[in-house]
Amino acid sequence: MLKISGLKVDIAGSRILNGLDLTVEPGELVCLIGRNGAGKTTTFRTIMGHRQPVAGSISFKGQNLVGLPTYKIAQLGIGYSPEESDVYGDLTVADNIALPTWTRPSPLSEEDRIERSLKVFPKLRQYLARGGQQLSGGERKMVSVARALALDPSLLLLDEPFEGLSPAIIPVISEGIASIRAMGEAVLMAESNVHHLPDYVDRLYVVERGEMIFEGTLAQAQADRAVMRVIAGEVELEHA
Repeated sequence: MLKISGLKVDIAGSRILNGLDLTVEPGELVCLIGRNGAGKTTTFRTIMGHRQPVAGSISFKGQNLVGLPTYKIAQLGIGYSPEESDVYGDLTVADNIALPTWTRPSPLSEEDRIERSLKVFPKLRQYLARGGQQLSGGERKMVSVARALALDPSLLLLDEPFEGLSPAIIPVISEGIASIRAMGEAVLMAESNVHHLPDYVDRLYVVERGEMIFEGTLAQAQADRAVMRVIAGEVELEHA
């Protein structure tokens, strides 16, 4: 579904991604894990067209994404919940979630798309009339993910869905992601804390200083002491 090959991205003259390779198959939950600054958010922003690569390719269902504007990438069926979880403060929760239904056609009705998002996070039903500026961090995260899902995407990008959340809200977000996976949606998730990863992740990639250093299952990564030390920031990737 998603294939990234040899991706190189520079920001302000510095190489941030250096030959990244990554794939997501239909229905998979794949995690891109690495320390802060490793290149996870840059990968997501490049997929969505916010950054342009200096080399490499990105294809979605066989279509090249490089050079397309962000709105066209979204219309192809890629939903994006950014790390910041920004919501429109002057809109209600209901309108925030409904926004993508106005921008991308779908066989599902607007009501069905919104209802599907609310099934993932049923707690949001009590906040539908509340303004976006009145939400807590965890509530904004739920709205951000629900809004991306209301696009009716084939692929959902979740950037740091557990970052900065209280321990009480992390299980709620994890259960929501499990529900999305059960719907058959493909999900690519970025995370910096391996202990936040749910055990239902299909595969994970470990990125360090813009390079992939591991691909495999969560159990395989946890059994690899060298990989775990890199994730924890105890050591850095050795360059030739």
